[in-house]
Amino acid sequence: MKRSLFIKNATIFTESEGIVKGSIVLEDSTIKEIHNNVNTSPPENAQIIDGQGLNLIPGFIDGHIHGAAGADVMDSTEEALDTMAEVLPKEGTTSFLATTITQSPESIENALRNVAEYKSKCGQAEVMGVHLEGPFIEKSKKGAQPLEYIMKPDIGQFKKWQQLSGNKIKTITLAPEHDEDGTFIRSLYESGVNVSAGHTGTGFDGMKTAIAHGVRQVTHICNAMRGIHHRDIGVVGAAFRLEELRAELIADGIHVSPEMLQLIYSNMGSERLILITDAMRAKCLSSGAYELGGQPVNVTEDRAVLDDGTLAGSILKMYQGAQQMLQLKDVSIRNVIEMTSSNPAKQLGVFDKKGSIKVGKDADLLLVDDDLHIKYSICRGVIAHEED
Repeated sequence: MKRSLFIKNATIFTESEGIVKGSIVLEDSTIKEIHNNVNTSPPENAQIIDGQGLNLIPGFIDGHIHGAAGADVMDSTEEALDTMAEVLPKEGTTSFLATTITQSPESIENALRNVAEYKSKCGQAEVMGVHLEGPFIEKSKKGAQPLEYIMKPDIGQFKKWQQLSGNKIKTITLAPEHDEDGTFIRSLYESGVNVSAGHTGTGFDGMKTAIAHGVRQVTHICNAMRGIHHRDIGVVGAAFRLEELRAELIADGIHVSPEMLQLIYSNMGSERLILITDAMRAKCLSSGAYELGGQPVNVTEDRAVLDDGTLAGSILKMYQGAQQMLQLKDVSIRNVIEMTSSNPAKQLGVFDKKGSIKVGKDADLLLVDDDLHIKYSICRGVIAHEED
C-alpha cells in the first residue's frame, strides 16, 4: 500500500511561484501533486497536515558538515551517521554530505568505507555522499586541519579513495596551487566531482587558472584563504568577480562578521552562495571539551576553537544560518531557498530530484514561519520532525 501525506493551507514556494493556500500530495518518497485550489480533497487514507498559512519550502542541503550531537563522520560507524541523520531534520536539513577531515590515510579510508556501506533510513536526513575536505591543502592555511597528515595531490590515492567510497565522493576541498599543471583537478572535474578551492594560499590569478582546470566552488569563503587586498583581491575577490564560482558560506556571524556577510551577498547574490554549517560533533550539546580530527576543541556557547584560538568548525544549525541571512538587506525567503536548497542541489548535480518543490522530485520539505522557525521537517515523504 502506498504511503500518502497531504499538506493543505500552506504558501508553497515552487520553482516559479508562491501558491497561497495551496496543497500538496506526497506519495511514498516523492511529490505527486501540487494544487492551488484550497478545496482540493486529500487522497484516501492520506495523513493530513494543516499548514495553517505557513510557508512550505524545500528541505535544506548541508554540503559541508563533520558532525553533530556527539557524532563525527570520522568515527566511521553506522551509529555516528545515524545520529547525525536523525538530529539534522530538527534544524531543517533533509540531506547532507558526510564531511571528512585531513587525517591518516587509514582513518580517511575507514570513513569512506563506512559511507559506502551506509543506507539512509526512512524518516531521517539522507546521506548523499562525501565531502572530502583535505588532505590536499596548503599547510599555511590549514585552519583546524591536522598539519602532519597534509599531502600533495595524488591522483592514484584519490582514485583508490573514490573506489572505497563506492563513488560517493561528490565534493573535494583542495589547494589548487599544489596542482601546478592542473592534471589532478582536471581529472576530478571530468569525472563529475565538485572541485572546491579551500585551505589555499593562492591569489586571484591562481583562481583564474584553477577555474580553467575545473574548480567551480570556494570552500567556506573568507576562512582559510587570502582575503581582499588592494593589489591582489585573492580568493574572496575571485568569488566576487568570477561567475563560474559558487561559494560556501558559514553564516554564524563568527566565521564571517555580519558586515562581511552583507558585503558578500551584495557582490555575489543568492544565485551563487551555498549556506553550510561546517559543524562538528559538539553541535546540539553543551559547552565543554571535545575533539576534531584528533585535536582538542574547546566549545563555548557560540563557537568551537582549538587551544590556540583557531576556529574549529562550528556549532551552527542550518536554520540559524538561514535566519542570519534573512536579516540582511534585499534577502527574501526565496533568496534563502536558493542558498540552502537550489544552489547546493545544482552544484552537486542533483537538481533533477532535490533542491526545489516540483512534481516528481524527492519529498524533502519544510513548513516554516516567516522567520524560518521549523515547524515540520519531511524527509522523502516522512515526517522527521514536528515542533512540540
